[in-house]
Amino acid sequence: MHCTDRPHNQGGPERPVTELGSFAAAAQRLTLSPQMVAKHIEALERHLGTRLLHRTTRRQSLTEIGSLYCEQCHLVLKAVERADNLAANTLGEPRGTLAVSVPVTFGRTMFPMFLHNFRKKFPKVRLQVSLTDQLVHPTLDGHEAVIRIGEPDPDLTVVSRPLASYSLTVCAAPAYLEKFGAPDSPEELARHQCLVYENSANSVRTAWHFIRKTCTRSVMVSGTVTSNDWGFLLALTLSGEGIVLGSEQALKPELDSGRLVRILSQWRVPGRPMHLLYNAGPAMTPKLRSFVIEVQNAFPP
Repeated sequence: MHCTDRPHNQGGPERPVTELGSFAAAAQRLTLSPQMVAKHIEALERHLGTRLLHRTTRRQSLTEIGSLYCEQCHLVLKAVERADNLAANTLGEPRGTLAVSVPVTFGRTMFPMFLHNFRKKFPKVRLQVSLTDQLVHPTLDGHEAVIRIGEPDPDLTVVSRPLASYSLTVCAAPAYLEKFGAPDSPEELARHQCLVYENSANSVRTAWHFIRKTCTRSVMVSGTVTSNDWGFLLALTLSGEGIVLGSEQALKPELDSGRLVRILSQWRVPGRPMHLLYNAGPAMTPKLRSFVIEVQNAFPP
């Protein structure tokens, strides 16, 4: 058995054997019997004239040659998959794998319903979704489409389409408000424990912005905890550790249940711009074109 003899959506048995640590676990993933998995491995080793696996009573691991062989087979299988996608895209019907990157909180709150509707409409498109708040470059980082919060880098040589703004609100748990009181104005936030979302480890203070009619306020806030993980900050807020500024959609269940209380409701927090980034041109595939259209329809500016 060569690596190109296998269905290229699953690869060979040696990779799952080493990932899962046993023939039995690998067999379950590959829908084969453990005996059949062992026979495949033994036949491949006879063909190559070398051992691919170190076998013990507890676990299997790749030999040095086995690791090199697996790595090269994986590259071959990915190349075959890309060739299949390229051929399929010439047919005009959206199909194949589409790699996209979206912000973490957006990806956990608003994107799943969009993905559900998109998959119903385009069942032959396989979405490979990466959730990250780090800067991601379309194509250079292996993604065909990227949704990002904030203004895009003007130096990026890609298409940028505006989407609906990312709505924000400020809130705290009843336990925190009972202990420290609610701020009556944005300026009073400077005296409160604010739980700040930060991508940069160097920043210990950040500005929160507020609007009321024609009046605007920008307040520098800080607290004893900052984090780059929204779920962690939400858990701290629910436990009464401080005030948080976050996605209105992500906070809606807690606000509706009363576990969190909106503060400074007479002030509006300006939403942050959100954009869809992608590479366009004559080679734009049907799967990417359909994704771009559906995203713009689902999240219009």
